[in-house]
Amino acid sequence: MKNIAVLGSTGSIGKNTLEVVRNLNRNSFPVSVKYISANSNSELLAAQIEEFKPEAAVIFDPESFNRLKNRSLNHKCEILCGQAGINEIARRDDFELVVNALVGFSGLIPTIEAIKNGKDIALANKESLVVAGELIYSMLAASNSHLLPVDSEHSAILQCVQGEPLKKITKLILTASGGPFRELPAGDMINVTVADALNHPNWKMGNKITIDSATLMNKGFEIIEAKWLFSIEAENIEVLIHPQSIIHSMVEFSDGSVKAQLGVPDMKVPIQYAITYPGRIESDFPRIDFKSLKKLTFEEPDLEKFECLKLAYDVINSGGSYPIVLNGANEAAVDLFLNGKIKFTDIPALIKSAMDKHQNHTKPTLESIVEIDSWSRKYVKETALQEV
Repeated sequence: MKNIAVLGSTGSIGKNTLEVVRNLNRNSFPVSVKYISANSNSELLAAQIEEFKPEAAVIFDPESFNRLKNRSLNHKCEILCGQAGINEIARRDDFELVVNALVGFSGLIPTIEAIKNGKDIALANKESLVVAGELIYSMLAASNSHLLPVDSEHSAILQCVQGEPLKKITKLILTASGGPFRELPAGDMINVTVADALNHPNWKMGNKITIDSATLMNKGFEIIEAKWLFSIEAENIEVLIHPQSIIHSMVEFSDGSVKAQLGVPDMKVPIQYAITYPGRIESDFPRIDFKSLKKLTFEEPDLEKFECLKLAYDVINSGGSYPIVLNGANEAAVDLFLNGKIKFTDIPALIKSAMDKHQNHTKPTLESIVEIDSWSRKYVKETALQEV
């Protein structure tokens, strides 16, 4: 029996994770969901409690917490609230693996708490490594924990390097769909609406990550994540636009050979691989029909049009605390855009302004990471307000 916690169980990754659990239990790989959490969706969380019968559930929003706490449930479990509840779960010793599917900076502390307590982490929260990669890997070196990527791109790389010496890797190639604006002229980006940006051609995701995909900031975060996961310098990580989203990543080796991992655009395979690693368990998830594939194409990303990707490359080269500013400023700017406060093209402009204002810190501590993140968000919101 494998015991897991699913943080963010009502989001896209969380719901896919629970579908994976159903599949594994059908295929004689028993998984028990000990803990689950949600932001505010008390209705879905209640349904998940009834089905998976966890020991405890956490909900962030206080009003939703009160609704859930007062609800009559057939399965009685402990109901916790907020960040303190998440941290409490991460410290408990009756499960082996946490699926961290929380969105944004909120996923950092649970990642750190899980490492402190020797848990393995199936990481969908790329922001943890973006803002604190050096700190997390120094902690992992002194821990029994293992970090297993859930992002389809990094899972693809992990699968490609099995049995290969990491020192023989010469290049990692991350693919990107190009999002909804791949063919939109750069001059038209200023007129992009929220509905336009949320209309992703290949993937169904939450609002924040969908906007990050539209700006290609998501791919910038993935470069930083890959640097830490696979101990490779940024100049050896390439991004290619691959509109079909069939090849999820490729690895080039020193002899010139290239391995690629292919699959339909579906998060369940990388999630299951992380939970069952290093084994593979049967599933009925969708398969590629190669006969129906007309073409697989690749193109270079336009860094002038997708300035967020360029900013991410700049941050990697600068290092220190700049990745914290990149993430915090981006989260604040995306929130402003989703709420109709700024234009789509203001997102990279506000991030760049925050980075220009920031004075770099080398080897930031957890305390300084939290402070810099808070400053970044405040700066973006105040700057946006002044410019309205």
